[in-house]
Amino acid sequence: MTELEKLIKKMPPEIRAEVTAYAKTLMKKTKKAKGKPEFKWAGALKDLKDQYTSVELQHYISRLRAGEK
Repeated sequence: MTELEKLIKKMPPEIRAEVTAYAKTLMKKTKKAKGKPEFKWAGALKDLKDQYTSVELQHYISRLRAGEK
């Protein structure tokens, strides 16, 4: 029996339930993505390609991040 198992056995049932719920939450964070990523957003702004260049958009985003408009 591991040290963690010993500690959990000493806990009252309500605390043990909280520990179990927390452990399940942690397990969800450790799951790896399966398959290839999907880029559903790709091409969403295709209609604006004649209005802006990628460099102009980069500068605009930089200004937004700096708090300018």
